[in-house]
Amino acid sequence: MTVIDVQDFEREVIQRSHEIPVLVDFWADWCTPCRILGPILKRLAERSNGAWVLAKVNTEEHPTVALQYEIRSIPNVKLFVDGKVVNEFVGALPEYQVQRWLQEAIPSKFRKKVEHAGQLLKDGKTEDARCLLEGILEAEPGNTEAQVLLARTILFDNPQRAAELVQGIDDPRHAEVVGAVETVSRLHGLSKIPEKLPGGDARELYLGAVEALLAREFDSALRQFIELIRIDREYDDDGARKACIAIFRILGEEDEVTLKHRREFSSALYV
Repeated sequence: MTVIDVQDFEREVIQRSHEIPVLVDFWADWCTPCRILGPILKRLAERSNGAWVLAKVNTEEHPTVALQYEIRSIPNVKLFVDGKVVNEFVGALPEYQVQRWLQEAIPSKFRKKVEHAGQLLKDGKTEDARCLLEGILEAEPGNTEAQVLLARTILFDNPQRAAELVQGIDDPRHAEVVGAVETVSRLHGLSKIPEKLPGGDARELYLGAVEALLAREFDSALRQFIELIRIDREYDDDGARKACIAIFRILGEEDEVTLKHRREFSSALYV
């Protein structure tokens, strides 16, 4: 059923939203804009191929629910996922605007699998996470969350593909990881053509740091990059600083290697 006339909000909206996104249309018979928006939402729900369901709540019949969710103006549309409101809009928007809003607001049906893959990565089960993410992207190639997680997973085994996975992703939530992936991929490419870099002692130190980074010897890589910052900050267009930031983002701010080198990094930048 793609459209529900809500009688039991807890069961039909809150509990159901743990299984599938529920779009709640708060409306009333006397509301003219509601009569405009209602058919639009119904049409879009019927075309959604089960990606979400529409739940209609008459505010006159369910005043307690309307009060609980601070409904001051109708129509008011709220998207519930995992029991919580994650997005909303107020007023009777044209169909194309509602459709655009839905495209951005409705989460992927694979969101729980992506969350599980993220937990597998935290638990050190990289291969299991990789297999799960590959399956998600095969079924849903545009899943940004899965693309970013998979890029992190394969970054040091296949930097080129990792960079391809994040190419064009401009979601601010993923900006730091995307930047780190692009930096590491670029350094991997430079390691294959060192003659492209300026010569001298700085090049040897830089390439040594890059080699350590690609070997996942992060402590050694940071130590050498920070040394280069002190010697030649502008080398490779501030490359050592960018590499340090990429490592910090890959490891996380609470990682012991990050904590060990953060202060030294800041000191090298401003001395």
